[in-house]
Amino acid sequence: MSKKIMAVLDSRAEYGLLKNTFHAIQASPELELYIVVTGALLSKKYGYAVNEIKEDGFEIWAELPLNDISGDETRIPAEMGNLMLGLSEEFVRNKPDILLLLGDRYEMLAAAATATAMHIPIAHISGGESTEGAMDEQIRHAVTKMAHIHFPGASVYADNIRKMGEEDWRVFDVGDPGIENIRLTEPVPKAELEKQLGIKIDKKTLLVTYHPVTLERADLERQIDNLVGALSGYAGTVIITYPNSDDGSALIIDKWKKFAEGNHSVCLIESLGSQRYLSVMHYCGAVVGNSSSAIVEAPFLKLPVVNIGNRQKGRLMADSIVCCGYGRNEIETAIKKALSREFAETVSKSKSLYGEGNTGAEIVRVLENIELGEKILKKKLCWGE
Repeated sequence: MSKKIMAVLDSRAEYGLLKNTFHAIQASPELELYIVVTGALLSKKYGYAVNEIKEDGFEIWAELPLNDISGDETRIPAEMGNLMLGLSEEFVRNKPDILLLLGDRYEMLAAAATATAMHIPIAHISGGESTEGAMDEQIRHAVTKMAHIHFPGASVYADNIRKMGEEDWRVFDVGDPGIENIRLTEPVPKAELEKQLGIKIDKKTLLVTYHPVTLERADLERQIDNLVGALSGYAGTVIITYPNSDDGSALIIDKWKKFAEGNHSVCLIESLGSQRYLSVMHYCGAVVGNSSSAIVEAPFLKLPVVNIGNRQKGRLMADSIVCCGYGRNEIETAIKKALSREFAETVSKSKSLYGEGNTGAEIVRVLENIELGEKILKKKLCWGE
């Protein structure tokens, strides 16, 4: 009998990373895929990106919208509670054999906690990493301790998971799904992409994504004002995508809208979608902001990166990444360096630190062969062994 694999998604980024793994699961005669969507994927404010999943031919098992109580200090706990209630009902209805989760958002913590309470094994992708500037750090490690199967994106992250007491047989170094996504995604032709976005794209174009740094919420307005100021004096075109749905995203979106208004060299878009986002990366000059895609995917494409602030602090970083602080002058200097001829040689020699792009097939192999039952559910801590 085939195993039921249920995946919970809450953001466009998660889907972009997982869609090739989903294709691999669907192709397996021993696995059945069930997708549950929630959070920003169901929000018109963020481009209602669930449509991309449907357009790619995937069936949605359930849609669990969350109450959007913007600005309320209890929003995230309330959303987590609502999600736990909704997922518990879906777990009863579907009875999944394994819950597949990626990353470190609070929705994943709610999903993992629900599965733990209902004795459903959890397979977790991208554990063992570090992002010191966000509450994602605690969430990621909490999900790791609840998970039964681990799919880290690099060998050093696999080692970190083992150091957390996880048994070696549960840890599989499969590489980051972002690398596989690049390998298997055909870029949109440049002329067609420019027509869709209504803007010219060349090696002076910047692709910008800036997410709230959740442990620095009080400083967010200064951070985004400095970034807007640095981009205001930039001579090339700028393509900006919306942030995720963390606390502070509304402020960032408002600042971006004011910056883009009447500015013909700026393209502001809620969601590019996975294919168009990677396509812009193929043609543009540099990635700017604090997104994980700049840390993982951009170096694989030999694309320079300006990584701002602390959100990605602690992650493995290639030589093609220029890190800077939040000051306007720091950002301007970092962009100038990233686009310089001198730095181009460094970028050309940089290497991917996150695998070779066979993640989906490796995950499917493990899911097909992993033994369900008492052994997988009963976790043993192996500290110091």
